[in-house]
Amino acid sequence: MARVTVEDCVDKVSNRFELVLLAAHRARAVSAGAPITIDRDNDKNPVVALREIADQTVSPEDLKEDLIHSLQSHVEVDEPEAEAAPSLPSSRQANVLGPDDQFADQQIDRITEEELLQGLARSIPAEAASGGRSKG
Repeated sequence: MARVTVEDCVDKVSNRFELVLLAAHRARAVSAGAPITIDRDNDKNPVVALREIADQTVSPEDLKEDLIHSLQSHVEVDEPEAEAAPSLPSSRQANVLGPDDQFADQQIDRITEEELLQGLARSIPAEAASGGRSKG
């Protein structure tokens, strides 16, 4: 049974600390069920991970990208600019498009904050507005 040492891996990953991070990440992936690329030979997951790195059956760059991705809590996604997104047709255009168009029945109302507050005030029952109790 051949044993792997750090010297076997240093020429693949030059920084020893990075090697530890990558091997630990790979060992966790193996214990989570990732397929191994070498014969296990009764070795534990950290040794299997180091042997995979030493034998170059897994790419250190792929491991590094996977490690970075697993540590990210917020991934930025490139979204199209507001101008590039198609706008909804106006009510004039909706009538032209015909009844089969998915936007034909949609109409967007815009109200001010004051109109919204007035509408909310009208929706509250008179009893609730006066405290809910009548004295008598």
